[in-house]
Amino acid sequence: MPFELPKIYPITDVLISGISHAEQIERLAAGGATLIQLREKHAPALAFYKSAVEAMSVAARLGVQIIINDRVDIALAVKADGVHLGQDDLPPSHARRLLGESRIIGFSTHTLKQALAADLEPIDYLAIGPLFETATKENPDSVVGIALLREIRRVTSRPLVAIGGITLETARSVIEAGADSVAVISDLLSTKDVSKRTRMFVDSFA
Repeated sequence: MPFELPKIYPITDVLISGISHAEQIERLAAGGATLIQLREKHAPALAFYKSAVEAMSVAARLGVQIIINDRVDIALAVKADGVHLGQDDLPPSHARRLLGESRIIGFSTHTLKQALAADLEPIDYLAIGPLFETATKENPDSVVGIALLREIRRVTSRPLVAIGGITLETARSVIEAGADSVAVISDLLSTKDVSKRTRMFVDSFA
């Protein structure tokens, strides 16, 4: 399946949603999500691996692409579509050698300097954030704001994913500022109807 960065890029979170990664994929896909990132910051590696196996089975049935957050080893083990790396993870060039040319690699940045360095790496998309205040990280980076997003858009032609505190109400302004996609966690998963909320995001960009 070729990589196409959708406008809405959900990220799973078991603590916020209260349901398994597999069930989150089920509900997000029902709302129209086509690319979903599995993010697990608390479970041991084996537990995350088992969750990822279950999630991949659901994703394959639904035709959804899965990106694994941080863990290149788990992405390889479950044959995920790709991996999303942070500044403290395996460098993208090393991950590319392990994953091959066909897998998706995304890379998080928080400053203009990091974004310029990332632009030289063998990645498929560049993430910038947190754009707004966010509670989904225990030790979040400083808020970067819309201004930095616009600045990075001027210096790179790579697909840009904006992340951090983005809501249905702010998503369109983020796209208009230069992002190709918005990564969303809380505004999707903390709602009573995840599928309906996802569909609202999808329809807002139609």
